[in-house]
Amino acid sequence: MRTAPGAQLDDFADRLEPLLGVRPALNGLPDLFRVLFRAARDQKILAVIDEFPYLLPTAEAEADRELTAIASVWEEERDSSRLKLVLCGSLVAQMESLLAERGPLHGRLRPHQLAPVNFAKARLFMPGIPDPLKAFERFAVTGGMPRYLDVLGTPGSLADVVCERVLDPNGALFDEGRTILEELREPKTYFSILQELATGDKEIGEIAAVQRSEAARVAKYLRVLETMRLTDRRLPAGADPRSRTSHWHLRDPFLRFWFRFVFPFQSDLESGLSPRTLWDTEIAPALSDHVGNEFEEFARSWVRSTQGTTRVDAWWGNALDELRRTKQRTSEEIDIVGVARRRVTVVGEARWRTSAMSVDHLEEIETYKLPALRRSPLTVAARPRIVLLSRGGYTDGLRKAADGRDDLVLVDVPDALST
Repeated sequence: MRTAPGAQLDDFADRLEPLLGVRPALNGLPDLFRVLFRAARDQKILAVIDEFPYLLPTAEAEADRELTAIASVWEEERDSSRLKLVLCGSLVAQMESLLAERGPLHGRLRPHQLAPVNFAKARLFMPGIPDPLKAFERFAVTGGMPRYLDVLGTPGSLADVVCERVLDPNGALFDEGRTILEELREPKTYFSILQELATGDKEIGEIAAVQRSEAARVAKYLRVLETMRLTDRRLPAGADPRSRTSHWHLRDPFLRFWFRFVFPFQSDLESGLSPRTLWDTEIAPALSDHVGNEFEEFARSWVRSTQGTTRVDAWWGNALDELRRTKQRTSEEIDIVGVARRRVTVVGEARWRTSAMSVDHLEEIETYKLPALRRSPLTVAARPRIVLLSRGGYTDGLRKAADGRDDLVLVDVPDALST
């Protein structure tokens, strides 16, 4: 809860009274911890305190004194208590500060980060959406956070649900991006960076150019977002960690959706723009592109679990020299690069479009992408397996090409999504 700490302590006292038989006097957090430890001397008790950082003073020195007092109570009471205490918080940076080596609670807490659920588990939140393709489309909007799945995983069309719960100014998730970033100073800068990343991964120079700022300054903001587990820095498969070819990635699919389709239009929606009009004109035409980013993530995960590879990443790099000189092609990208025994044994593409993938895609991989990959620092097998995943299926010509080859796999996407 985000009410004043004193009011929350009064609420704790009310909740503890039935357990203790008397209403405890809680003048501060140390009193609360002492009461909890002592209540569990003769019985096992599980106590969960959600949003724990909101109970602490806002001033760093005062918070440190409060945590030091809690640590003292901890040392006095824990050996004679059977209490199991869980401290939760959504502010990642503040929760991690509790674990800091010089912090008063260092060594007394065991961290456990709640990660988003994968697609297979997310489907448990969507029992009314049996079609795996429609369920994945919903997952690509909500991501794996249970809160978003609970709000957006209900039956009905995706358009109806998003219009009601996300695009309506009174909807549950209309202001979600602002809520998540409320702890940050200079929110406008962070919002601008995340809006840029919402359309796809970017090099730091690209972000800096849009910000009209220096790369070093943008890097500072990106590091803060990385600490919050909102962004991460990604390298092409096989690249040196010091490489400058890295891309920055916005991790959460719902935030990618929110910063791409909601944030830029919030004032319009509040001024009367119809959510359905926004969906029809801005979201529906670009939805396959948004879903495609998440489908590539799924494809890499599927290859990792089924194709005998130990690492699977994306790769990007320069096109062949002769093509660059003639400006026919400047760069190449491969969605799936699977490594086993220190060499590339699998390459592949993932495509979320309703049209069928044709033999042209196979030819592009073999003619341009694989030769470029062979000129990278990676060691590539003589005949790496080519794995293709297409939401729209495959043309007869591509299927015929696959029939005569044992190194070409055309994945049945609905089947892969259902396993």
